[in-house]
Amino acid sequence: MRKKVKLKAVDFFCCAGGVTQGFKQAGIKVLGGIDIENIYKETYEKNNKGSRFIHADVAQLSTKDLEQTLGLSQFDDELIFVGCSPCQYYTNLQTDKTKSSKSKMLLEEFQRFVDYFKPGFIFIENVPGLESNVGSPLQRFKKFLDKNGYRFVDAVVNAADYNVPQNRRRYVLLATRLTNNITIPRGHSECPKTVRNAIGSLNNISAGHKDSIDEMHWASKLEALNLERLLNTSFNGGSRLEWKDNPKLQLNCYKGKDTTFPDVYGRIYWDSPAPTITTKFHSISNGRFGHPEQHRALSLREGAILQSFPISYKFYSSSMGTIAKMIGNAVPPKLAKKVALQFIKSYKLSTKWQNS
Repeated sequence: MRKKVKLKAVDFFCCAGGVTQGFKQAGIKVLGGIDIENIYKETYEKNNKGSRFIHADVAQLSTKDLEQTLGLSQFDDELIFVGCSPCQYYTNLQTDKTKSSKSKMLLEEFQRFVDYFKPGFIFIENVPGLESNVGSPLQRFKKFLDKNGYRFVDAVVNAADYNVPQNRRRYVLLATRLTNNITIPRGHSECPKTVRNAIGSLNNISAGHKDSIDEMHWASKLEALNLERLLNTSFNGGSRLEWKDNPKLQLNCYKGKDTTFPDVYGRIYWDSPAPTITTKFHSISNGRFGHPEQHRALSLREGAILQSFPISYKFYSSSMGTIAKMIGNAVPPKLAKKVALQFIKSYKLSTKWQNS
């Protein structure tokens, strides 16, 4: 009888544990996650037993310290490095890049660890702009992989094709030095999971309230005027254009600008995947985040489910904004699970496994 595959991983820029959760669901042991923000520690460790949270700035962390902390070895064929670094700087959205500029070269810091440890597998997830924007370190990273004997594949994928109830386009790269048999996980776009499938059975709650059973099913408060706007927005996909001629409800910044950010103040559709869940999904003024029928924005639990976190996953903070940030910044666990299963498949096709 063949031995069981025992791949293990280190989750750089782990946030609240989206990749870690997906990898664990696939049967891969995640030794630990690293993040510069300590707000993720309790959420990460309590939901991912056995995985250690390392509070550190990757740019300041030494390879030797990581080696000793997690008991890593160089040239470990069974080791996976995950590098889903903060991506705001390379987003194609028209946003102020000042705050995110410090993180624009984190891929190069990740490369430093790959260069030292030479893990068997590598996974990167980021916004599509990482591939297309001028100044991105991605092309240098690809040349580094090629020079060091890694076979890699990359593509822009939609998380909705991987059973995530959300349209979320992301750049992904998978690499290995063990085999040429590495491919992007196959998606299934014919029958995507919908918002109704995902959150339709949750209890009704009002704006500003928590569910009595699940405290994560918590919706933000609405000012009276915003509540009136939602009351005048049709169920199941209605938009702010329905009240653009109402002088009381229309916002000055959108007068005569029907095509400028048309989704803000809109309701999501029941029978389609949700729009991309951002760090502001709990606010109707930041996108199409109104509930399809209830007069409120999406709750924290709804956002987490639309990101494909298990309903049992709990986020630890007293701040709604902090929890929304944890959820919106995450890699969807179901997408990560598909990647993990692809790594397991590739490992089984490698010469090392075939000869074991």
